[in-house]
Amino acid sequence: MKFRSTALAIVAVPAALFAAAAPAAAQVTAEANVARSEGDWGGELALGVPVISDGGFSITPAAGVFFHHRDHPGYFSDDSQCFSKSSGDRVSDGKCDNSGTKIFGKVEAMYRLPMSVGFGVGARLIGDDLRAYGTVAMPILPRIEVKGNFGDHYLAAGLQARF
Repeated sequence: MKFRSTALAIVAVPAALFAAAAPAAAQVTAEANVARSEGDWGGELALGVPVISDGGFSITPAAGVFFHHRDHPGYFSDDSQCFSKSSGDRVSDGKCDNSGTKIFGKVEAMYRLPMSVGFGVGARLIGDDLRAYGTVAMPILPRIEVKGNFGDHYLAAGLQARF
């Protein structure tokens, strides 16, 4: 129970800062990545708003969705209907479609050198797992960067756009 309340605090504090820091020229970040999380390959989409942005330094809370392939070994499909292997009862078709989604929250602290590489650290909460990771970004266009995240049981690479 202690972990769950700590994880809730880690997400709630940045969310409160996110809501309280509504500057007139707020900058939104959008990310699209190919990712491997907890052993599953998939894609992730995330949106965030920097709550602190001073010079090259920024702190950005974000929320997103991880879309992945999910294996359901306890179910089978027969004549377009889904059944439980153990009981033989008909169950929801979602058990047989092999798709899964997980919502996550994250906070990143980054330092960007002018017109060059950015690097930082982050924390990502997905399900009951809170994982720290490193991040690196390199601009390819004025408001678009190629970005990579790497950590324990987490790897992602893709594009980040700032509006």
